[in-house]
Amino acid sequence: MDENAVLAVDIGGTKIAAGLVDAEGRVRGGAEIATPPTEPELVEALRALLASVTESVTPSAIGLASAGPLDPVRGTVSPVNIPAWRDFPLVGLASDIVPGVPVTLVGDGIAAAVGEHWLGAGRGAASMLGIVVSTGIGGGLVLNGAPYAGPSGNAGHLGHTVVDPAGPLCSCGASGCVEAYASGPSMVRWARQQGWTGADARALATDAGQGHPIALAAFERGTQALARAIVATATMCDLDRVVIGGGVSAAGEILLAPLRRHFADVATLSFVRRLTIQSSTLGRKSGLLGAARSAWLASAAPDVGTGVTQVA
Repeated sequence: MDENAVLAVDIGGTKIAAGLVDAEGRVRGGAEIATPPTEPELVEALRALLASVTESVTPSAIGLASAGPLDPVRGTVSPVNIPAWRDFPLVGLASDIVPGVPVTLVGDGIAAAVGEHWLGAGRGAASMLGIVVSTGIGGGLVLNGAPYAGPSGNAGHLGHTVVDPAGPLCSCGASGCVEAYASGPSMVRWARQQGWTGADARALATDAGQGHPIALAAFERGTQALARAIVATATMCDLDRVVIGGGVSAAGEILLAPLRRHFADVATLSFVRRLTIQSSTLGRKSGLLGAARSAWLASAAPDVGTGVTQVA
């Protein structure tokens, strides 16, 4: 067993990443695959990915970050953006693939926040919100310098907070959620309804950068919803920093400039207005590093962590 490495896995609606990570955040043997659409394909792909990363090494622990909701006590996940998994026993599968080591399960939003607070744009923040803008909208909280997942492990589920009760139907079943406005697919869907004919969120960002009015309007609409959710969260949690990551954040100022402007428009309280909004510095690695950090923290203090530690 390699006491200097944990196996970190980051599972999202678009991609699954895995790697061996040491206590300083160095990654080796990293690999990434597209998220398959069906449960049998997901299981097979995850088995192959984890087996390849751990081929010659038995890690000291496993850190799993997954889209949620999740149930850390049962070790199951039901990601809104992975319909093939409902009450899926993810911890059990990981323990079957790499037996005999403790497993820590956390939401992908909190993993991204933990990663950024550890080694990225959140370093030094007392209380921060990490946001993943991608296939969905994920969120994670670090309060008073420590990750906060809540009793059920799902705190920070920002994407499914309602910003307009009369808004569009969300995949979670509610109406007017942030995710129904600000996720990549949601912005693309709205733009197409207005006559835009591009392929995806990347093309939408490119067109917005070139001044296409519908593409610009899609980012305006999405960031306005996201700004409202940030203000609500900051009002409740007294945040001093927000870090934006995820695939759509690659749009850079096309996303951040209107977001900061809308935030300034709707933030009225001085303690809310003091927070800063920054872009991720870890990029696609934030969730993987956060999963690893969660496993390291759980190993150091098994009774205090962001998820649950189970021994196969």
